[in-house]
Amino acid sequence: MPKVLDLYCCAGGAARGYQRAGFEVVGIDIENRPNYCGDEFAQRDALAVLEELVKNDGELEHYGRFDLVHASPPCQAGCTITNGTNKAKGWGRQHEQLVPATRELLDATGLPYVIEQPTGHGGLIRTDLRLCMDMFPIGEPPWVQRHRDFEIHGFTVEQPKHSKHRGYVRGMRHGVYRDGPYVAAYGNGGGKASIIEMQHALGIDWTSEREELTEAIPPAYTEWIGEHLSRSLAESLSMS
Repeated sequence: MPKVLDLYCCAGGAARGYQRAGFEVVGIDIENRPNYCGDEFAQRDALAVLEELVKNDGELEHYGRFDLVHASPPCQAGCTITNGTNKAKGWGRQHEQLVPATRELLDATGLPYVIEQPTGHGGLIRTDLRLCMDMFPIGEPPWVQRHRDFEIHGFTVEQPKHSKHRGYVRGMRHGVYRDGPYVAAYGNGGGKASIIEMQHALGIDWTSEREELTEAIPPAYTEWIGEHLSRSLAESLSMS
């Protein structure tokens, strides 16, 4: 079975999508993640793991060789709320930016890779793909938009059409409360989503931790990416 290394994995929103696309997934996170849904998990520093991967020509001890490295470095240093509201009001703290060091090591591995960040990163990554939950079958509301950008190296992924959103995001904005079929899957109060609503909207049922749900990408995103990677790997095998 082809294998994905899932760096900065949190609870495994990315992992579940790759699993659905037919991959075995090994998660790495600096924090212990007992709710992680991948096939295996190791509590380690992601950059140290990448350095080991570089030294061992794309392999890790105990795990073998990987077909893809997926990295979701912490986004607080580049996210919209840090650079917008928090900066304007003098809130928050300094956040370490891990994307450049992560990319440098990913390039050195020689493996296909994906770097994921929220939109609003200000050019921190190359946007080869932008996904929103409205691009996928989403069932009954409440829904979540959760736009995410992906830099993709070593293969290509089709960009789905972004349909017009179907209403407002529920909650307070600029002093006005609006109702709508979408929920804001972060924070508390002001009409923000409940845990149950977040689970439903994201397609995640294996964790009920608000922090993990706030950070997670919907599995539909990496299932889409994984399906394209599978085709790329099959084409490479047929040509060899």
